[in-house]
This record gives sequence, C-alpha cells and structure tokens, in this order.
Amino acid sequence: MALDLYHAKTRAPDAGAPLVFAFHGTGGDETQFFDLVRQVNPAAGIVSPRGDVSEHGAARFFRRTGEGVYDMDDLARRTQAMVRFVEAHKEAHPGVDTYGFGYSNGANILASVVMARPDLFDRVGLMHPLIPWEPEPVSGLDGRHVLVTAGRQDPICPWPLSARLIEWLAAQGADVETVIHDGGHEIRPEEVQALARHLT
Repeated sequence: MALDLYHAKTRAPDAGAPLVFAFHGTGGDETQFFDLVRQVNPAAGIVSPRGDVSEHGAARFFRRTGEGVYDMDDLARRTQAMVRFVEAHKEAHPGVDTYGFGYSNGANILASVVMARPDLFDRVGLMHPLIPWEPEPVSGLDGRHVLVTAGRQDPICPWPLSARLIEWLAAQGADVETVIHDGGHEIRPEEVQALARHLT
C-alpha cells in the first residue's frame, strides 16, 4: 500500500484542521519536527516520514554523489514514490487542507514533489532548500502560499541558488513569503515563527 511506502510518525487531524507533512533534514528522522507541529497547531494532523536512503547511517530522501550533487535518476524515482505516499494520505483524509514543509534535504524532496505535482499541497514551506538544477515551468502554483527561508552565508545551500528558486516560484504565480537572514544553515527563531504562522 502507498500509505506504507515510508516509515512515518502520524497523527489524524481534528475536525477542520489541516494535514501537515513534515520532512526532516539529512540525519534527522520522523521525530525531528513532529513535536514542533504539535506545538504550533495542536489540532493538525501530521505525517512525518523517515527518509529511506542511508548515507553513512544518516537518513535522507534521495541519493547524492557529493555535496550538492544529486543522483537525478534516483531523485526522480523517489519523488514519484513520495507523490504516491502523499496522495494516499490525502485520500485517507478527503477534503482536508494539506500543508507540507521540510528542512534541507526534506525541503529538497518536497520541492521536487511540488514541481512534479503542484496540486498536492495547499501551502508549502521550504527551509534552506538546495535546487541545483533549472526547473521547468509548471502550472498549478497560482496563488499557493509558499514560504522559503534561507541564510545568505549558508555553506550548504548557496544564496544565489536560493534566490533563483524564489524567483522561479514567483514566476509560476506562487504567493511567496521569504525569511532571509545573514547566517548559515541553521534554523533561526524568525524562521520558526514564520513557519508557525504558515501552519496555522
């Protein structure tokens, strides 16, 4: 079953609350952001999958051959698997608003899913994403709220690539909110505050 494609920590949404997908960074797991979602929106449903790729013991959502160098064939396969996983959970909760956010590697798999299926999520949060390829234009992002956070000194996700992604999202018609700080790859309080607003 597509519901079982990933090991995940889940919670069903209360009536009228959204279903939130939370995607961890490299080396994280299904617990990394679960409690954060519970704190900012206690009524929300949560689906927090664990990446099924091991990089020297660190969980990830797709393979890479070096820092910032992705195995694009593997990314394409795992993007389609994640699409099926998200679809299955949406079908289990029909009519519920669906939000997704991810950090670092989790933001990257989420961005790839959004590029493949812009209709899956009502709101998207990309925290320190790294998209090192030139995405093709898509339809279906018009008016969708997308939060992007980044650090101008991030050694893992260079700012010029973050800026290019922000421009691409805006060009697809997304309602883009940004939180940009002068730090690196760390998540700062202002990012968490913006994400909390985004998820409620």
